[in-house]
Parts: sequence; structure tokens; C-alpha cells
Amino acid sequence: MTANLRQSDTAAPSKLRGIRMARISTVPFYVAAQLKHQITFLGQQGAKVAVVSRDEQEQSEFDGLTGVSYYAIDIPRAIAPWRDFKALIQLILFFRKQKIQLAHSTTPKAGLLSAVAAFLANVPIRLHTFTGQQWVTMRGVKRWLSRFSDLLIGKLNTRCYTDSPGQRQYLIDEKLLAADRLLVLGAGSLAGVDIRRFSHERFPPVERRTLRESLNIPALAPVLLFIGRITIDKGVRELLLAFQNLKERGSDAHLVFVGRFDADSGVEGNVSQDDLKNIQDVHFAGYTEIPEAYMAITDILCLPSYREGFGTVVIEAAAMGVPTIGTNIYGLSDAIVHNETGILVPPRDVDALTDALKQLLADGQLRATMGAAARRRAQEVFDAEKFNLAIAGEYASLLHNAGIVGTSGP
Repeated sequence: MTANLRQSDTAAPSKLRGIRMARISTVPFYVAAQLKHQITFLGQQGAKVAVVSRDEQEQSEFDGLTGVSYYAIDIPRAIAPWRDFKALIQLILFFRKQKIQLAHSTTPKAGLLSAVAAFLANVPIRLHTFTGQQWVTMRGVKRWLSRFSDLLIGKLNTRCYTDSPGQRQYLIDEKLLAADRLLVLGAGSLAGVDIRRFSHERFPPVERRTLRESLNIPALAPVLLFIGRITIDKGVRELLLAFQNLKERGSDAHLVFVGRFDADSGVEGNVSQDDLKNIQDVHFAGYTEIPEAYMAITDILCLPSYREGFGTVVIEAAAMGVPTIGTNIYGLSDAIVHNETGILVPPRDVDALTDALKQLLADGQLRATMGAAARRRAQEVFDAEKFNLAIAGEYASLLHNAGIVGTSGP
């Protein structure tokens, strides 16, 4: 079931004035990178928005935003019984003290703890957005526990969402939730893409040239880009092997990694900076708050993930006119139109990934055609302004059905 981006939703924001809502996530940089635009919009419409996540540097991103406050609660990513219990109690007390009327979580651990805490605290509207399932790549007891966590999230919340139609169908097929309790906003994604921010025109030639020089990338060398958690389940090993294949065949391409190393992904093994250093023309740029600057010098985005809820970075790159080579899994198959805005290859298939990279690197016209198609689709389907109105419409409808109305004052 898809919640359409309706024109009538433009009236919804006025109904949120004075509503006390919380957006809960385990990882602060995830909220800052993907939800800040939406949270800012909700605050500007008069909602009182509490951002709840860990005490990390990204919380400063929310300083000074109208109607927005940040509350630090230590929600661990990995299983940690005492810390989990402490976070659960803190969330219950927080929901009660702040008289939260609507709680909306993302990320697995925050989703579980928020679902239990909001239920026990009698929060009227309890929501969660699934952004991919960790248990897809797990085995044994860990898979059962992670899957049961998602099942409990679905049972305790008022309504749940997925950030892609493919993920929604997968969860329905796995019998985690009934079809009428699981929605997708529009064509998918967590919050759409800020078309004005992710625009190639923001970066003049001199800035692009300076960035290339800082990475020691020649002016005419093609650039491949990976953005995200640098970890096994993002397909980083396969990408490095495919790139090494290209270099052995004489390719002059360069590969740039933007993000943080993450050994806590639930998949055995990890990737270290040494793995990147051992291959010619691979560059590690680290985490950045302006990934669009790297997209501006990029020819192809690479995302060969094992699992992905949607792949927001795909539509961000698309808005910049950059095609993507990704894996044919739910989520990415919604973000990438095969042979139109990019290429889909089987997961964990180094040869197929090598061939796709070789094909696009050899055909500049095809890259340009796919990039233009990707940009049109991002602008027409995934504009964040439409998603802001859609989520406001969802909130207003749920609050109205629960008999909760906003205030009329400023």
C-alpha cells in the first residue's frame, strides 16, 4: 500500500501546530544526514519536535532550529542488556515527561526500544520506518533475535512504513506485518532528496578542480565513488576486487570512499583502511557533511550492497546527474531503474560488477544519458518538499483519527 503524495496534503502542516512529537534514532549522523530537512520543516509548521539519539557531535546540527530540541539518550547499536534496559527506562520517562503525542523511530535498536517504551508510556501515535533488515544476512540465533525484534516493532506500533516498495513486499512475504499496516510514502526513500542542495550547478569548475587536486586525482581521470558505511555488507570487498580487476586491465579510473569504517554491522569480518591503501588509486576521504561535493566530481556511484532499505545516496547522486551501479536487491531495485538510471548486478558477484564498471567507464555518452535520466527522475519523483508534505499529511491524518488536534496559537 502506498501513501500517495496528494495535493491536499498541503493543508496538513497547519494541523500540526503545538503537537509534541519525537523522532528517535540510534545514530545521530544518520538523523542529521537524512532527516534534518524534514525535521526542520515540521518545526517550521509549529510542531514541537524532539530529536532523540546519542550524545555525539552531530547534535549541534539541530541547534537553533525553530521548534526543534535535541535530547541525548544512549541507545546502543549492539546488544547490551544493561545499557538497553537503561535506555528503555529513559525513553519511557522521557515520553511521559514531555507528554509526547507522536513517536516516530528509525534504525533497528531505536525502533525496538522506542516501540516498547512508547507503548508502555501510552503514546497515542507510535510509528516506525524500516530502512532495511539486518537479519537478511544473518544466520542462527542472531537472525532469529533480529527478526523477532522487527516483528515486535510491527506489533507494538500504530503503523509502520518501509522506505521502498520492494522492502514492503519482502516484509509482507516474510509475514512480519499485514499489508494494511505497512505503507510506503510515494515511490519510496526515507525523506526524498533536497533538490536544491544536491545540484551540480552549486559547484563551479574551480571548486571541482580543487577537490580533485586535494585527492591527487588527475583532471581527466574518471572517478568512481562509494558513500556510506565502509563495511562488508555494503559490498566493499567486492567493489575493491572489481576495481583491482579494472586497474590490472589498465584503467585510469580512481575510486573514492566517503564515510566511516563500521565493524558493527552484524556481518562477520570487517574492512580496514589498510585494505584501501593496498590498491592503486583508491582514496579515503573520511566522513563529510557535504557528500554532494564529491558527487560533483564523480562519474559513477557504486553501491554493491548485500542489503539496503532504499539507498538514499542513490537518489542524491541522481539529483547531481550521476548514474549508479548497484546490486539487484530490494531497495536498490527501487532506487535504480536498470539500464536507464544505472545498472543492477547480482550481489556478491565480482565479475558482474567488474563488467558493469567497465561498460560505463568505456562509454561516456551512456553515462551522460543515464545521468540525465537519473536527474529527471529525482526531480520528478523524489523531491524532498513532496515528502515533507506527505509525512505531514500522514501525521495529521493519524492524529485526527485519534482525536488529537493541534493548537491554534503561534
